[in-house]
Amino acid sequence: MIRQVLAVTWLNFKSMRGRLASTCVVIAGIGGVVAVLLGLLAMSSGFRATLIETAQPDRALVLRGSSNNEMDGWITPEELARLETYDDFPVVSGELYVTINAVKRSADSAADVVGRGVSSAAFALRPEVKIVAGRQFQPGKQEVIVGAAAASQYAGLSIGDTIATRNAQWLVVGQFAAAGTSVESEIWMDLPMAQAAFQRQYSVARVKLAAPDDHARLALAIQDDPRLDTTLMLETEYYAAQSATRAALIETFAYLIAGIMAVGAISAALNTMYIVVGQRTVEVGTLRALGFNRVSVAVSVLIESLLLALAGSLAAALLVYVLLDGYLAATQNLASGNQLAFAFSVTPDLIRVGIGCALALGLLGGFLPALKAARLPITKALRGG
Repeated sequence: MIRQVLAVTWLNFKSMRGRLASTCVVIAGIGGVVAVLLGLLAMSSGFRATLIETAQPDRALVLRGSSNNEMDGWITPEELARLETYDDFPVVSGELYVTINAVKRSADSAADVVGRGVSSAAFALRPEVKIVAGRQFQPGKQEVIVGAAAASQYAGLSIGDTIATRNAQWLVVGQFAAAGTSVESEIWMDLPMAQAAFQRQYSVARVKLAAPDDHARLALAIQDDPRLDTTLMLETEYYAAQSATRAALIETFAYLIAGIMAVGAISAALNTMYIVVGQRTVEVGTLRALGFNRVSVAVSVLIESLLLALAGSLAAALLVYVLLDGYLAATQNLASGNQLAFAFSVTPDLIRVGIGCALALGLLGGFLPALKAARLPITKALRGG
């Protein structure tokens, strides 16, 4: 059986030169489906990775009441001072979360960028933040440092530029990197100066945990502290929730568009494989007369369809990887309402998903023609159908 299948499959591929155009249609059709699917999934993967990689298991947020985001999770100065007395928090960083208007370089359209008022504790909490150009802002001055991703995506954020907010003018004095995390999409400034400029005395708190595995006890201790109306949330939980909505939306859109395109790809595969069977009717009849059974003929048609699908998926995966992997883009984070810069990420898992989808299309496109080839009566096939 195996020898028969290999022999018939080899004959199929030897005849491809005579039907090169239809063969290329199948490869291009399935490749197009895979390219669109991988491109959108790479976007989702990059967005999710940027947020999730920001999280560290030994860091947490302390937010007001039952709030689950920094936009409205502010706490009072008294509550911040109380957190600083906890021995379980070696670092407590009070931070002001605000929105700064910017303009996208690519689309010349307005965007909201995260502005963050910080103290020296923020740098102790996030050792991955490094100044890569210019210098650190000076406390007590209206100076800012800009994340590398924000500087590349938005105009007016280069060193030496001035950023206008409602009540202040901020001079950009430095640029920082943060290991590719979402922090690189932010603008940092001195906390007291930010509180004065934006007229907010409240802040959110980020803390370093002395014992990360003890976060459940700490969450209960904070909840039971009568001087606090706050909730402890691990960074891993916070950023997972932040990424879920947008990533799910992108992935749903990806599979929807790929599904619509897949209908056309299957139609092309069906048409091509029917043509193959029709053109080789006499050959199929001859093989059957020589002793080749129905199954070997049908399997050889399926194998050809699957190999064409595999070729299309591999070509698409290579193209998407070359063009999109690491490509820097920005989109709105639905959870915070602000823009987040991120890099597309074409991972091996995504490529496997693309190849799997392509093989499924190849199987669907080759099944009916294979069935037709297997059911052809020998005498009818020898007469040309």
